[in-house]
Amino acid sequence: MARPKILVFQHVPYEPLGTLDPLLKESGFRIRYVNFGRQPESRPSLENFDALIILGGPMNSDQIESYPNLITEVEIIREAVDRDIAVLGICLGAQLLAKALGGSVSRNKSREIGWHDVELTAAGSVDPVLSTFSNVQSVFQWHEDGIGLPPGAIHLASSEASEVQAFKYGEHAYGLQFHLEVDESLIDRWLTVPANQKTLLEELDRVDPEAIRQQSMDSMNGLETLSRKTFTRWLERFEVAPRRRTLPSR
Repeated sequence: MARPKILVFQHVPYEPLGTLDPLLKESGFRIRYVNFGRQPESRPSLENFDALIILGGPMNSDQIESYPNLITEVEIIREAVDRDIAVLGICLGAQLLAKALGGSVSRNKSREIGWHDVELTAAGSVDPVLSTFSNVQSVFQWHEDGIGLPPGAIHLASSEASEVQAFKYGEHAYGLQFHLEVDESLIDRWLTVPANQKTLLEELDRVDPEAIRQQSMDSMNGLETLSRKTFTRWLERFEVAPRRRTLPSR
């Protein structure tokens, strides 16, 4: 039997699949990256793919003049949803998923950078994927835009600064504003990469990189366990039935 294939949209080299990469490979998936930062003119086909993952990036979802590939991505995401292909949008990816479904994206009153609590909605607490979370769960965040829930989508989680932290559309499409895929090295990379320094300087009074590093050391084991449980549940909902691992109960 051919291994199931996942298409991954990447926008910048410092926002990869992270801990999702080994999990997908362990589960038997083949991964194909489309790097829009290097090839903005790309228009990949969904043929023969079982899932689509859209990763984060420093750009905003409405910067289509500077990043015309965002229009292409929204069109392909809409096609994936129409085909009932499993979709996972992370941060910018969640915002593009929302736009593809008729939702809105706008600037929040404040950025969320570092470790912030999200609270499950009633629907989130019983969702087959996100119910791995505690009712109030600390997760890593790095975004400044917020999502207006698309028509027909199910609201799964919120935070003080972002009303829509997670949502689901249909059975197989999930949008997550937060970053379950990070590890300590990836967080440190985001705190040091030149592209993020302007933002960190603007947030100097609110965001302390050293405090984030310390909290990451204290919180990472729990996040990696939560990440594996949550993403495994998303994978298990595929009709293609990848190899499964037995995970410890929460």
